[in-house]
Amino acid sequence: MSIEIYHNTRCSKSRQTLQLLQENGIKPDVVEYLKTPPDKETLKHILDLLGLEPRELMRKKENEYKEQQLDNPQLSRDQLIEAMIAHPKLIERPIVIKDGKAVLGRPPEKILDIL
Repeated sequence: MSIEIYHNTRCSKSRQTLQLLQENGIKPDVVEYLKTPPDKETLKHILDLLGLEPRELMRKKENEYKEQQLDNPQLSRDQLIEAMIAHPKLIERPIVIKDGKAVLGRPPEKILDIL
């Protein structure tokens, strides 16, 4: 059983989610996505597992979202994914993946659905 968490150490929800995993006896593979952002195929896969479109996984209040004008409806799915890779800070977190299922840990207790 392999469990991954896309984690930001500075995010309280991400820390709470990691703690919740650990309290359940799970030692996940921690991906600090700000240091090592997912590549395009991985991000597409994560979006598919979550059942979301790129904009639904973006942190719209980040400066990069406004500066890159990512609210432009003319931008393609690929363009939005490229923006998330170039600016991983835009990716909502934490994301937990287990056995072909993924969930966004907001609130952290949502991860219990896939454990």
